[in-house]
Amino acid sequence: MCTLLAFVDDATSRLMALRFVTSESAFDYFRATRAYLETHGKPVAFYSDKHGIFRVNSKDAVGGDGITQFGRALLALNIDIICANSPQAKGRVERAFGTLQDRLVKELRLAGVSSITAANAWLPGFITAHNTRFGRDPANAKDLHRPLAQADDLDEILAWREARTVTQNLTLHYDRMMLLLDPTPLARGLVRKKVDVVNYPDGRFAVQFNGTALGFKLFDKIQTVQPGAIVDNKRLSAVLQQVKAQQAAYPARQQRGHAARQRPPNNLEAPGLPSKGRPPRHGAAAAPA
Repeated sequence: MCTLLAFVDDATSRLMALRFVTSESAFDYFRATRAYLETHGKPVAFYSDKHGIFRVNSKDAVGGDGITQFGRALLALNIDIICANSPQAKGRVERAFGTLQDRLVKELRLAGVSSITAANAWLPGFITAHNTRFGRDPANAKDLHRPLAQADDLDEILAWREARTVTQNLTLHYDRMMLLLDPTPLARGLVRKKVDVVNYPDGRFAVQFNGTALGFKLFDKIQTVQPGAIVDNKRLSAVLQQVKAQQAAYPARQQRGHAARQRPPNNLEAPGLPSKGRPPRHGAAAAPA
C-alpha cells in the first residue's frame, strides 16, 4: 500500500509534482514540498483539505501555538495555506486525482513498475506527458512563484521542532527518551529555559538553542535487553560488575538497604511514615565487632 502526494497548479491544471509515499505524514510532506520548492520556487499559497497535517482540528487543544509543524514551516517561508471546506471547493486537484486513480494505475502496470522507488523515478516522464495533453494556458502568463532566498534554510525549516525545558541536571525529556546535554558553559546557562528538539526528515536528530546546536547523549527508555541475551552479553556483564563495585564503594549511609541507614530504602517498606525521623527497623543496628 502507498499514497500519492500531488501538487496541481490551480491556474493551468498542470501537475507540478507527484510523489509516492508509504503514508501521509508530516515528514513525507516535508520531502515532497522541498522537491517542489527547489524545482519551482515558493508559491503564494497552497490550497489543501483539512487534514491534520495542515491545520489543528482539535477544538479542545490546550498545548502548542495553534499551528501544525507543516504550517509553521510554510509560515517561515512566507507561504500561506488555505484549507477548503469541501472536496468540491478544490475541484482541480480532485479531478486530477480522479484521472490519476484510473490512468496512472494502468500506466504503472504497463511500465512494469511495482515499487515505490521505481515509481518515483518513473513519474517525471508521466508528468510531462500528462501536462502536454491536459494542461491549459493560464489567463495571466506571469509566474508568481518566488525564488528561494539565501535565508530560506530548507534543512532547518522543513523539520519537526518541539520545545523542551532544560532541568537543573541538564536533561530534557522527549518522546520517552532522556537527552543529557553536555555540561558546557552554554548548556549550564540554559537551566529552566526552552530549547528546540529537532527531528530531520533524513533521520538526523539535534538539540538547538536559538539556532546553536548543543551536544548531548541519548538515553532511550524504550530500549530493553532480551532476558535470553543477558548471559551472552559480555559487555553488559562488565558494566554490571563496574556498577556493583562503584555502589560498594559508597559510604554506608548512601547504600540502599544497608543496615547503617537505620531506615527503609523507600516508603513501600514503611507506608505512612515520613522519610526523616522514622524509628529504626528491628535488627537494623550493627552488632559491635
